[in-house]
Amino acid sequence: MLSALGAGPGMAAAADKQPNIVLILLDDVGYSDLGCYGSEIPTPNIDALAENGVRMRNFYNMARSAPTRCSLMTGLYAHQAGCGALNKVPGYEHYQGYANETNAFIPEVLRSAGYFNIMTGKWHIGMFLGATPIRRGFDRSLNAPVGGFYFSDDKPSAEQEKDEKKRWIFRNDEKLRFDDPSLPEKWYSTDLWTDEGLKYVDEAVGQDKPFFWYLAMNSAHFPLQAPAETIAKYRGKYAAGWDEVRNERYKRQVEMGLFDRNMLTPRNPKVMDWEEMTPEDRERQDLIMAIYAAVIEETDKNIGKVISHLKEIGEYDNTLFIVLSDNGGNAEGGIYGKCNGRKPGQAGSTVFLGTAWADVANTPYFLYKHHGHEGGCNTPLIMSWGDGIPEDVKGSIDKYNYGHITDIMATLVELTGATYPKRRDGNMVPKMEGQSLLPILKGNALPEDRVVIVEHEGNKMLRRGDFKIVQENKEAEWRMYNIRKDPTELRNVRDKHEQHLQFMIDLYNKEATRTFVEPEIEFPVGIWYTPVQNYPGISR
Repeated sequence: MLSALGAGPGMAAAADKQPNIVLILLDDVGYSDLGCYGSEIPTPNIDALAENGVRMRNFYNMARSAPTRCSLMTGLYAHQAGCGALNKVPGYEHYQGYANETNAFIPEVLRSAGYFNIMTGKWHIGMFLGATPIRRGFDRSLNAPVGGFYFSDDKPSAEQEKDEKKRWIFRNDEKLRFDDPSLPEKWYSTDLWTDEGLKYVDEAVGQDKPFFWYLAMNSAHFPLQAPAETIAKYRGKYAAGWDEVRNERYKRQVEMGLFDRNMLTPRNPKVMDWEEMTPEDRERQDLIMAIYAAVIEETDKNIGKVISHLKEIGEYDNTLFIVLSDNGGNAEGGIYGKCNGRKPGQAGSTVFLGTAWADVANTPYFLYKHHGHEGGCNTPLIMSWGDGIPEDVKGSIDKYNYGHITDIMATLVELTGATYPKRRDGNMVPKMEGQSLLPILKGNALPEDRVVIVEHEGNKMLRRGDFKIVQENKEAEWRMYNIRKDPTELRNVRDKHEQHLQFMIDLYNKEATRTFVEPEIEFPVGIWYTPVQNYPGISR
């Protein structure tokens, strides 16, 4: 039960009709995997949203799936809401692995403004520990608890059949088998989340209510799977290897004005030259990336379905789209990924992107999901709103402002005129950590000295104004970057700014303590990790 603080009228109060909101969260999609951020993978529908909106160059997440999702839904840092790590760390209440009760989720807040709330896709915020979509404010939902599948005929083993966390779908919190008669006979999850959500959109419009739709794609998370005909389109397109593909992506980023020349980071030193691979291994790597590209294309097709349907029913121009990813590209598949199964990319197969292609996904940054450097915690962010963005702002790239995943709550509260609560079920709700991003939609600036922190598994960073400090797990020293001049973190300037470095470290420690980061918990270091000082071309 929520009790409210007084809230201002917001942008929506003066409008004749409250705006709809479609919040699209991608999974493990890297910084350069979308066409409008430099990719060779065609994403015309996402690109169209960018051309009708604003792209941010700098938008930070919590460096991993569940913590980011928890911050997104609550407007708090993940540790404050109980998700300091991916899973439970016994003995630490802020590392319980699911969202606690001392917060409000976006749909709970938007109910105060009359919104019909929809969730489809990957949940991953504590489905089996009480934090479910319906219990946390959504009116309709069709979701996977944690993802882990794509096809309806991906039959589980007898052991997997028992693991409801991976092998069930939930509609409005009620468990369904993959072959439940209420579902399509054959489905691909990206289609399923979209098609079901559109039905709920029509229900909201039929009730003359504005809607909030949280469309949480499980693409492009492993195991990577896509329709065979889409995969076939990409076979051979990656035969030139990771360096050439990465260089071409960077060239496009420079041409579109996203980055300047001489900002591309080096490849991970653990990855060998493409020419050193055997022909068989190069064929395998081409296949892995073809499957990955196919997953992203299928995602874009479904976003196109959303756009088309909203145009057909006259709701497109009154809908704010927000598109982002939950963390940087994923190197968890080892240095060269995984490609197992009789038909890789099809049901029953196990395909992971590896470090080598994750370098490409994160162009021009280095490091990956889990990390405090830009490759781990900087995501594309697109905001598009037909009636809500001036023509001279549409299609722009904001390279100056920086945002954080906690900003989504603050943005939607201001947008809708919703009332952010003071209490939930008798518990005090912390104030929102984020700041509204709505000024960006008008071409205006956010506060220059705002503080943003990220911590995951001992990897940590803090940004304030021009400067960012980073200390990766197991590394003794903090690194410091003038992130506005050096957005890809090539030049460590700690020795030139010793006094300001200490100020930033003290500020990080203060913020970490305030938000319940536990510095003494030990976490392993991923096999992909190379100490930053060992990268050629990056100053020590």
